[in-house]
Amino acid sequence: MRTGARLPGHSRHRGSAEPELRMTQWYQLQQLDSKYLEQVHQLYDDSFPMEIRQYLAQWLENQDWEHAANNVSFATLLFHELLSQLDDQFSRFLIENNFLLQHNIRKSKRNLQDNFQEDPIHMAMIIHNCLKEERKILNCAQASNEMEVGSVQNTAAGMPDKQKELDAKVRAIKSSVTEVEQDIKTLEDMQDEYDFKCKTLQNREHESNSMSQEEYKKEQLNLQHMFLSLDRKRKEVVDKIVQLLQITEHTQAALINDELVEWKHRQQTACIGGPPNACLDRLQNWFTTVAESLQQVRQQLKKLEELEQKFTYDPDPITKKKQVLQDRTHKLFQQLIQSSFVVERQPCMPTHPQRPLVLKTGVQFTVKLRLLVKLQELNYNLKVKVLFDKDVTEKNSVKGFRKFNILGTNTKVMNMEESTNGSLAAEFRHLGPLIVTEELHSLSFETQLCQPGLVIDLETTSLPIVVISNVSQLPSGWASILWFNMLSTDPKNLSFFLNPPCAKWSKLSDVLSWQFSSVTKRGLNADQLSMLGEKLLGPTNGGSQDGLIPWTRFCKENINDKNFPFWLWIEGILELIKKHLLCLWNDGCIMGFISKERERALLKDQSPGTFLLRFSESSKEGAITFTWVEESQNEPQFHSVEPYTKKELSAVTFPDIIRNYKVMAAENIPENPLRFLYPNIPKDNAFGKYYSRPKEAPEPMDLDGPKGNGYIKTELISVSEVHPSRLQSPENLLPMSPEEFDEVSRMVGPAEIDTVGVQIKVIPHPEQLNLSCGSGVIGAELGHGLWLAKT
Repeated sequence: MRTGARLPGHSRHRGSAEPELRMTQWYQLQQLDSKYLEQVHQLYDDSFPMEIRQYLAQWLENQDWEHAANNVSFATLLFHELLSQLDDQFSRFLIENNFLLQHNIRKSKRNLQDNFQEDPIHMAMIIHNCLKEERKILNCAQASNEMEVGSVQNTAAGMPDKQKELDAKVRAIKSSVTEVEQDIKTLEDMQDEYDFKCKTLQNREHESNSMSQEEYKKEQLNLQHMFLSLDRKRKEVVDKIVQLLQITEHTQAALINDELVEWKHRQQTACIGGPPNACLDRLQNWFTTVAESLQQVRQQLKKLEELEQKFTYDPDPITKKKQVLQDRTHKLFQQLIQSSFVVERQPCMPTHPQRPLVLKTGVQFTVKLRLLVKLQELNYNLKVKVLFDKDVTEKNSVKGFRKFNILGTNTKVMNMEESTNGSLAAEFRHLGPLIVTEELHSLSFETQLCQPGLVIDLETTSLPIVVISNVSQLPSGWASILWFNMLSTDPKNLSFFLNPPCAKWSKLSDVLSWQFSSVTKRGLNADQLSMLGEKLLGPTNGGSQDGLIPWTRFCKENINDKNFPFWLWIEGILELIKKHLLCLWNDGCIMGFISKERERALLKDQSPGTFLLRFSESSKEGAITFTWVEESQNEPQFHSVEPYTKKELSAVTFPDIIRNYKVMAAENIPENPLRFLYPNIPKDNAFGKYYSRPKEAPEPMDLDGPKGNGYIKTELISVSEVHPSRLQSPENLLPMSPEEFDEVSRMVGPAEIDTVGVQIKVIPHPEQLNLSCGSGVIGAELGHGLWLAKT
């Protein structure tokens, strides 16, 4: 379904003079980078599904949801109008005989009725908030691109020399075609005049006494001069077309074999997290200009053929060269058109925009095609068909190779309304295939261009895709996509993983860094990559850019003494960063990838209380810890806390853990040993802006006040056990009263007290309390540093 154009049945913008085909906010969002699309996906759930946002994009944007959110009558009106819009959409799917989408839209309508029939204001509030958040995402994306856009505008004259040269050649072709056009008009005038003179002389010949012999010879001589001029002009025009086609062939070769190939390589790189791919608009302009020029040459050759039919002679340069020129022009145009049919956006599940080319069975995916030759006469005239694993020999040669079918509409007409720049495009939005994550498949797209005297079959193929049946296979499937696009440029090499090549560390290190920079604002620096290189290549070869890493070492073999492979460890850390540590990673607070030896070397000469943050090397699901240095009489002491996983970070944010972290010292004074983030940044300066509330103590709660709810507020803090070096003897522990012991026993229970190894003395002094825990914690979660404390 198209979202760029006004959808059928959508109301027009009320009180607006805008054209009906204005670009929707929804369509603009879909043109953003994957990191912004991820934010859009977070806005929609089952209460108001994204499908409805898609189907009714413009209608939704044209309503005043803010007013509806505060007016029950208006909200009720819009609720019933929305249901009516869904009925209209259902009717369109009925006409298209699209059973799957009929089912989806009926389900969506029922859900809306169940959720909002009695509370339409709630629906209006949800839609108003979604649209508002979408605008924020758009504004954020536009602001972040301002510098890049300004750079493009300012460097238009700074186009690379190679592209400047190509641009000049394309303009020269267009200029030459115009010049030939003028020459043919001149030739036609000359031929008309010659024909008129010939006929006039013939008529006068038949008239008695109309001219003398001398006059007749003079006219014949004049006609002979005109014929020679006409012959020279014909040769000149034919030679100019020959030269024009030579220049066109050379320029077209550069477009197809250099520029387009480079763009496809950049697209491969962008698919696996590399720099964003360059825009296709410049290529489209070049392709279109050359195609228009070749179309004009075809017309010019037809005109020459007409002139030849009216008047020919031996040797006529048109007769001699016309067939060769027509064939050459046809071949060039066919080659250009066939090469211009590209996959602009590779197959991708909307739920995982940063992991293209991995498709899950039963989950819809999208793919966008584009014809770089933008000719108005082709609009709505090219019907594209999608096929799964067309002409794939592996279906018969590889044992167990799985076969899939495309569900949903597998044909689409290319048009200029689906794109923001009017390019000729077709986007398949609701496709779904019907594991072996090393099994590669492909999508092929076919169409046919038909013009008078010209039929050209067009075909293009997606990059190889991996089909998974469970989302748990996504990391391994993505690893296959990374490895293929890093090392292969042949999209038809679906047997790649029968004998996968090794990767040079110089290449793999870039790809690993892209995995972080594509979902955050920060890639990996040289030190972080060095540590990862050592894990893959060993400490002696870790710094070698030419070191070779086998596919099995990257994705299959357990790394060192752990029970999981290298890539799944990286994947777990990426997920931890995205969900719990994004701001800290973007700010550069997390050193992350650093060996314990290097960690101690950095900390040993720092002030006491200096700490750094690193990722755990023993957790498959991703975990983070901090290590700090303390003063000692002989040498610095280093302490690392048990790593925090997503389980703990879901309960307390990492900045709050760092802020409130305590060590229960032997002298019974809980203290926070963390003072400076390495190298010397005060802790509150580094993390203060991310604390969940101000550091100063809150006002005492008035339990008897009108707003009191009878509960004392609590918060979770991290607490570690007493260091053995500090705990000299049980006598150093301060006692607790019998009443306090009874309260602790009631809250914790004897079994838990035994489990965590609490050392307690009971004496009749109710004002003092101390707990020393063998496991480090008494609180919300026994055995790990979460502490339930009064505030």
